[in-house]
Amino acid sequence: MSEPDTPYTYAQAGVSIEAGNRLVRAIAPLAKATARPGATGDLGGFGGFFDPKAAGYADPLLVAANDGVGTKLKLAIEHDRHDSVGIDLVAMCVNDLIVQGAEPLFFLDYFATGKLEEGVAERVIAGIAGGCNQAGCALIGGETAEMPGMYAPGDYDLAGFCVGAVERGEQLTGERVAPGDVLIGLASSGVHSNGYSLVRRLAADFGWKMNRPALFDPERLLIDALIEPTRIYVASLLPLIREGHVNALAHITGGGLLENIPRSLPAGAHALVDADSWDQPRLMAFLQAQGNIEPEEMARTFNCGIGMVLAVAADRAETVIGRLEAAGETAFRIGEIGEGPRGCTVRGSQGTWSARAEWQAAHHG
Repeated sequence: MSEPDTPYTYAQAGVSIEAGNRLVRAIAPLAKATARPGATGDLGGFGGFFDPKAAGYADPLLVAANDGVGTKLKLAIEHDRHDSVGIDLVAMCVNDLIVQGAEPLFFLDYFATGKLEEGVAERVIAGIAGGCNQAGCALIGGETAEMPGMYAPGDYDLAGFCVGAVERGEQLTGERVAPGDVLIGLASSGVHSNGYSLVRRLAADFGWKMNRPALFDPERLLIDALIEPTRIYVASLLPLIREGHVNALAHITGGGLLENIPRSLPAGAHALVDADSWDQPRLMAFLQAQGNIEPEEMARTFNCGIGMVLAVAADRAETVIGRLEAAGETAFRIGEIGEGPRGCTVRGSQGTWSARAEWQAAHHG
């Protein structure tokens, strides 16, 4: 085989070392702004160090979580809304840690694309850094991969990895949950990061005008209501957990209220959720009406306005609700723990979630 006339380069194959270096220079100060006790290193090494002792832990258990953002990314890409999906990425991981009683300590991200587009990765990673600041964890590293031929032009994918800690003996396992415990729901900020394949299907089938004011909120464009980032509940929950007020927590993600609440319950405890006890958000009502979705399907697909559920002893419920509201949360008493097979039943009256008759949906987990 004869030698080629021009020497091959990596850039010719579609990978720009210079673009990657520019990105690292742009995001280094963003990462530095997330530094916290235990994490003080700079980006650019082969790994990130974290010192649990400097973070104040004597005998910590480490808890790890990883997640993505799902097809919400596709909406962000199609409508140039790259600034907040990084918050979603962090939220999905740190909210999963807090339900174990763990404080999120450090975060790593993975951003992969066919070609680094000017400014897009920076906007995404700025959102990741913002989410880390909200959660009190340090962005100590990550990977930005430019992979020609792997992604359609403009597309990218995100994954997040977070490690947290909890002092041995303080972890939330659900063992303390008992019949009579009260269920408290914390309001979600929107669809969060689950159910977007259905959202996008409805948008395509019904020709939604994304850049017009939403039917249910004339003050906001529909796309902005749909892209609203997932709420991060860490700061408001951590003090209550450490003081022993919380028996269990459930992060309401894929599978909705029905399938996520049982994940935090012991055998013999059955969650009874009363859908009449909070107002269905107008965004959820819009999705339900557009797709003619049955209440039972709503309960296992979307968060239905509740992003996090706490189980607390009945005599602490009022105190906990007051503390949560003082911390900026919207809290509802949404049900209780009864005896029965581990699982969850969501029930509503006629008219609740547009039901034509009384309804209930059950899941045994």
